[in-house]
Amino acid sequence: TNLRTIRHSLSSSSTLVSAVKGLEMDSGKRMSQLMEEELPSKLHPGITVLSGPNLALEIVDGKPSSTVVASSNESAARAVQDILTSNSFRVYTNTDIIGVELGGALKNIIAIGAGICDGLGYGNNAKAAFITRGLTEISRLGVAAGAQPLTFAGLAGMGDLIATCSSPLSRNRYVGVELAKGKTLSEIRTGMVHVAEGVDTTSAAIDLARSMDVEMPITSVTYKVLFENMTVQRALLELMGRTPAPE
Repeated sequence: TNLRTIRHSLSSSSTLVSAVKGLEMDSGKRMSQLMEEELPSKLHPGITVLSGPNLALEIVDGKPSSTVVASSNESAARAVQDILTSNSFRVYTNTDIIGVELGGALKNIIAIGAGICDGLGYGNNAKAAFITRGLTEISRLGVAAGAQPLTFAGLAGMGDLIATCSSPLSRNRYVGVELAKGKTLSEIRTGMVHVAEGVDTTSAAIDLARSMDVEMPITSVTYKVLFENMTVQRALLELMGRTPAPE
């Protein structure tokens, strides 16, 4: 709706920055794909996306942070880099718009599970393993969608995943902690002021993974906990009981 409102005020020299970390529910499309659908082709070269370990409250407080701005048009990414870089905010560029967007969206799913680990008191070994295997399936789906593998080892992949799974400021981690207390998703959402993007992204990611025949066990059990009333304890048993396989 916002794009439809402003598109007539944009020119071919305009640069647009998407900071949305999520997937469209029905289609599983990334935000840049939706922007391309809503905007005339002459504006497509100006589309960029920004993602990384960027907890908003820390940035507002002026704490040192880094991010990635990605675009298939390197000059557009560099323009955003020049505008946003400051003494406390370091901006990197990347041409892998698919990987940067998927890293930012899918890590929210893993953060819900990391919150469950914390809420249940499973310790650092379990959480480290969970985050690492989460990164594996994020990368698996990303590569299947056309992303570059190394993007997921960078700020928009591993960096954002670590921040979101570790910080008490993370809304998605908070959802997991509350699920571990036995609360329902409806109860948790009612008590939240802000949106936890990982909830809806879980549903979209499941559909996307099925369409590409990509296995995502963590995302699958997270979906069952959120939408099919699986207990968090049963979800753990399902993950730990999977047939042993090579890493």
